[in-house]
Amino acid sequence: MDIELSQSRVHGRARAPPSKSYTHRAILAAGYSAGALVYNPLNSADTQATMRAVEAFGGDVDRDTDKDVLDVTGFDGRPGVPANVIDCANSGTTMRLVTACAGLADGISILTGDSSLRSRPQGPLLDALDALGGRAESTRGNGQAPLAIKGPISGGAVSIPGDVSSQYITALLMAGAVTEEGIDVNLETELKSAPYVDITLEVLDAFGVEAEQTDDGFSVPGGQSYEPTDGEYHVPGDFSSMSYLLAAGAVAADEGKELVVAGAQPSAQGDSAIVDVLERMGADIDWNREDGYITVQKSDLSGVEVDVGDTPDLLPTIATLGAVASGDTHIVNCEHVRYKETDRVSAMAEELTEMGATVTEEQDVLTVHGDESSLEGAAVDGRGDHRIVMSLAVAGLVADGTTTIAGGDHVDVSFPDFFDVLYDLGADVRHVQ
Repeated sequence: MDIELSQSRVHGRARAPPSKSYTHRAILAAGYSAGALVYNPLNSADTQATMRAVEAFGGDVDRDTDKDVLDVTGFDGRPGVPANVIDCANSGTTMRLVTACAGLADGISILTGDSSLRSRPQGPLLDALDALGGRAESTRGNGQAPLAIKGPISGGAVSIPGDVSSQYITALLMAGAVTEEGIDVNLETELKSAPYVDITLEVLDAFGVEAEQTDDGFSVPGGQSYEPTDGEYHVPGDFSSMSYLLAAGAVAADEGKELVVAGAQPSAQGDSAIVDVLERMGADIDWNREDGYITVQKSDLSGVEVDVGDTPDLLPTIATLGAVASGDTHIVNCEHVRYKETDRVSAMAEELTEMGATVTEEQDVLTVHGDESSLEGAAVDGRGDHRIVMSLAVAGLVADGTTTIAGGDHVDVSFPDFFDVLYDLGADVRHVQ
């Protein structure tokens, strides 16, 4: 499905969806438990993949839409050998978290996904499971899915690079809590996307699991049980998804009117840094942390330098803001953003250029030259990537003419009703077949 947007003004109140990162971890944590209720979960293509994985290991996930809760019957720290291949679809988080979980099963588990997921690196996590006494292989021998995982592992110490994906560390910590020995993760390189591990530690703590950062990396003792307080967990709002709404308000809010985003309670999410980025760019933005509201108005923005080492998912949003701002916006420390659903560095460089932006792409830096950019409606490709689609939609709000985004339905991964929300805020948006 394609999306058409014409230059628009937006205002009003919206609520970002629940956090995808927290939902993934909460569903799997509930799977590791004897059972738990997960309130306010994100129901998306990615999180459904994690639900299917929990069921494949012997758990059960029942969704009560009236109460907006998942009733998860877990496998109590002992995942069974799946009866079939686990299809992780397009969800990299699912595949990596489930890969370590499969290492606990007494047998062979097979994991696969769509063509995009089958191109993403899994090798360091496979090596880690091998070092812990399991057997973990890429069926094609290239460190990519499909994967064959044989357990059970009992724990131990393992070294892993920190600059490829923080999800490797998350996977090992979550699985390590229910091993006999626990797992000590020693980082070979600087950790990128560190706030995502902070999210993991926060969720583990909520489920009664002890884990900690050490001088060399992270450690989780074994022999633990997943037992959330009162048997339930509540998922916070998603700042990655909020970033598109906040950006829309900063570049396209009606003159003299506000765009208000609800559900913005503080948490360990690194992508809450979008508020600081917008402030530094000169946006009229205010965050009421106690009530969880962020208010933003259309503002004259200026380019800044942003290090996305810890916040890779913000790169597409910041690139779009840079195309509207005056001066240059330098997005640095971004090479790891090339290994997502697509190469998001190249994708944003090429698609914004198609819309009239001037962009300089280097391996680890993306520079958007705002003074040399004048956005015009164009036919652009969402690259099958939800974050590229939503960022281009924000650009479409200010581009002169009509912008057509191919593959608009991919927002189902993290923000299924994104375009409905934009429409309700006043955007001229249409679904086309």
